[in-house]
Amino acid sequence: MLQKLTVKNFALIENATIDLENGFTVITGETGSGKSILLGALRLILGERADHSVIRDEEQKTVVEAVFNLPDNKLKDLFNSLDLDYDKETIIRREIRSSGKSRAFVNDTPVPLSSLKQVSEQLVYIHSQHHTLELKDQDFQRNILDTIGGLKEQVDSFRSKFRSYRSLQKRLKELEEKKAQNELNQEFNAFQLEELSALKLYERNYSDIEQDVNRVEEFEDIQRGYQMIAELINGEGGISEKLGLIKKNVTVKDQSLNELLDRVNSVLIELNDIGAVAEDDLSELDGNNLNTEELISALDAFNSALRKHGKHSQEELISLFEELSKDVEQSSSIDSDILSLNDEITRVEKELNKEGDRITEKRKKAAKNIENEIISLLSELKLANASLEFEVLPSSISEFGKDDITLYFQPNKGMAKKRIDKSASGGELSRLMLIIQYLLSNEQELPTLIFDEIDTGVSGDVATKIGNHMDKMGQNMQLIAITHLPQVASKGTQHIRVHKSDEDGQTKTYLSVLSKEERIQEIAKLMSGEKVNEAALQNALNLMEE
Repeated sequence: MLQKLTVKNFALIENATIDLENGFTVITGETGSGKSILLGALRLILGERADHSVIRDEEQKTVVEAVFNLPDNKLKDLFNSLDLDYDKETIIRREIRSSGKSRAFVNDTPVPLSSLKQVSEQLVYIHSQHHTLELKDQDFQRNILDTIGGLKEQVDSFRSKFRSYRSLQKRLKELEEKKAQNELNQEFNAFQLEELSALKLYERNYSDIEQDVNRVEEFEDIQRGYQMIAELINGEGGISEKLGLIKKNVTVKDQSLNELLDRVNSVLIELNDIGAVAEDDLSELDGNNLNTEELISALDAFNSALRKHGKHSQEELISLFEELSKDVEQSSSIDSDILSLNDEITRVEKELNKEGDRITEKRKKAAKNIENEIISLLSELKLANASLEFEVLPSSISEFGKDDITLYFQPNKGMAKKRIDKSASGGELSRLMLIIQYLLSNEQELPTLIFDEIDTGVSGDVATKIGNHMDKMGQNMQLIAITHLPQVASKGTQHIRVHKSDEDGQTKTYLSVLSKEERIQEIAKLMSGEKVNEAALQNALNLMEE
């Protein structure tokens, strides 16, 4: 339940704190006194987007804080999944700054609005006047039947399976589109693979081929270079011969000269080796008649493939070859995948149809029980001749089953049944919605339900019946109702008055918990206006004591 609500710097409310009781609490106040402001503050706790225009004093932040007494362990798993500290007394807070920044906290832990909503929607539900229009929405009508009929868990399971079914269908469509595209590309891909295969990318090293081509193109210069090296070193009168003369003709004991002679000898050894290598390479060059045209043709084909496919290396062409090979391989197996997926879709579709039939059967059975229960409760609210029917008709399969559900409502005797959007007045819809919210809240086990003038459009004895019914609801849950009706206000176990006052050139809204004497005055005003006489006071007291 909602134990305490604190509102600071929000619209006309400067600073207000209200301690709330369990049971049935009524909130009254003149039109424009600020009741809607109070609801606006509560909606921030429920995770609605913040509007910085509600900030009263832009020098300070707006704060709305609600203290809840949580039901025993019911929400512990939810708190754990959101990584929040679970506390039986949980505090939810929203802060808004003039910069437009908004922050939310659960037990002093900052949370995103999505997490705030997940928590708060398990604690409070606000039913505003416009929500009565939901009765005319077929999705809401289905939700009434499923929730009150105890089918929510089964329908949620069906919905999960249906979404998987849709995913399978989407995957099948993607495969079929890919198959069609593959068929268009198959000939082209095969041609590309043939071109790449001809390059023998795994057998040839095109870097080596490029070097060989360069050698062929420079053959004469290379040959001449080897020849010059060999002749200058090993030829008649060459360097090797001349240096050999020094070694033969100079024999002394002088250490310095002998050191130079040793160095000459070392040079001679190196030169002899260079000459020998040059002669060997020249011999191999002469005997290696490379197929110049074949090398150039292969290299040209390789470079053309690089340009064609926007690649820069042999490794990238190999990757492309493997990718194309994989696509061709997949295209050959795609028919098998499509066949397997079709079998899976058929299997899941059969399961959905069976489950959908079971849900339909349970809906029809639940509809009769719910219709009887609602009609019985409506009779307590002066609609004893009302008739109501949930029509469950077959439809194409959807995430909610295989049914179209339409609510028919006839508030008066002897008239043909009509869809609810064509059959009832505002006051009649309000009474019906009150009953439905009562039944829904029992199933959903909401700790706190707030009605925002759900009694609009009724008066007299009907208003008294509604007040009695709300009092009955308050015995099983915390019910808070904003009302203008004295018959409803008199049934509350707690009464809060919202009023405005002008102070120092500013209008401020205040919240006050009324004593019994103050309640009598307030209810008398609701009955007779500002001028309260003894008769009005006595009538107010009588209403409270009924």
